[in-house]
Amino acid sequence: MLTWNNIINFTVKGNPIPDRRLEKPEAEWRALLTPEQFRVTRKKGTEAPHTGALCSIHEAGKYNCVCCDTPLFDSTIKFESGTGWPSFTQPITENAIKYEKDTAFGMVRVEVMCNTCDAHLGHVFPDGPEPSGLRYCINSASMQLQKERTTNEK
Repeated sequence: MLTWNNIINFTVKGNPIPDRRLEKPEAEWRALLTPEQFRVTRKKGTEAPHTGALCSIHEAGKYNCVCCDTPLFDSTIKFESGTGWPSFTQPITENAIKYEKDTAFGMVRVEVMCNTCDAHLGHVFPDGPEPSGLRYCINSASMQLQKERTTNEK
């Protein structure tokens, strides 16, 4: 389980090695994504609080990167933070997420990105629930929910 100390170490000493890398020119990302997805993921934008399609969804499944389909978070570790963005306590794997120190807007935060394609996802904070104490605050526009199939579905 990742802790805040692990996150800080990643920002200082380097990120975990991803399983794969995907890079595309900006024009290809623009063609692949909606304007909002492009603004958030490729230009480090933030959607307005309580507006994202995935904020209040609690269906079973995996939350994958909208750019490269890498699994990022599992629905079992999603929680209601009251912040207006989907929140998670851990990534699906330690190397799914990339971490960078973010000093924009006069604040010091830790930005989280997809470790496969560098898509901006949001930020992580040390004010989440136990046992990790982490809150990954993620833009809905940066993810897509891959719902789990029930035994009745084929």
